Amino acid sequence: MATPLNVAGIEPIHSLLMKALGGKQNIRRRKVGIADTNYLQLDNECQIRETMQLTCELVNSKSALFEKALLVLVLLSYIQAFDDGNERTARIISNTVLIDHQYYPIWFLTVSSIDYKKAMLMFYE
Repeated sequence: MATPLNVAGIEPIHSLLMKALGGKQNIRRRKVGIADTNYLQLDNECQIRETMQLTCELVNSKSALFEKALLVLVLLSYIQAFDDGNERTARIISNTVLIDHQYYPIWFLTVSSIDYKKAMLMFYE
């Protein structure tokens, strides 16, 4: 990544995305759940911010481009830092890692949304 990944850079990307979709912006301050799963997310803003910062540090410590992009995709989705748009934000940032290094973004057009959601839930649990 041309610029190191940091929480201060993730939040505005999420905010722009959610503003366009009419959803809530900013890191969540309350506990939420994902329907039909046993996965329990972090339940307060301090824990979420700390975990996001540790994730950014992990990603920044890696030299392998595809490892960075994969870690961004799965870990930002897993943290569930926002009320909505977590996976979308993670995909955008993951693709930015690839695009910054002259690679094509990852597209999920051939995967049904149901299959994608099932796979993500399996990963979360």
